[in-house]
Amino acid sequence: MPTLHVLRHAKSDRSAPLPDHDRPLAPRGLAAAPRIGDALEAAGGTALALSSTATRAAQTTDLVVARLSHPPEVRYEAALYHAGPGELLERLRRLDEAAPSVLLVGHNPSLASLVLTLADDDVAGRLGKFPTAALATLELAGPWSALRPGGARLTAYVTPRDLD
Repeated sequence: MPTLHVLRHAKSDRSAPLPDHDRPLAPRGLAAAPRIGDALEAAGGTALALSSTATRAAQTTDLVVARLSHPPEVRYEAALYHAGPGELLERLRRLDEAAPSVLLVGHNPSLASLVLTLADDDVAGRLGKFPTAALATLELAGPWSALRPGGARLTAYVTPRDLD
């Protein structure tokens, strides 16, 4: 069955007066993303990465996939920037059925809502606030096109703090 890795972008830098879309990663985010990449590598990597085009998400994606021994195809999609959980679910349903695993990099609160929606049990206590650079791994019960609420099992959850 397919595997979905859901990654919230790493900590962004709010010190410069930039539009939200253009905010880069903060030093803490620049340090955390490669460590999450190592965790993803230990979990077997991914075949495809879908990322929001926001600077902080794209930087997170680049730093994570750079740590993978088999770099995935990476797609930066503007529609992921403001996508709600329903739109993210619809995007995932359109994936090529041959994709064994996908990394979805984006923003909260949509990503946390997506994970809570997909998980087949109550995982809210395990996820907490789904902090920056949190990575949730879900094993799907069927193909991408049949992805539905409750149609996946949370198999792993890691945050940068867990790796300290």
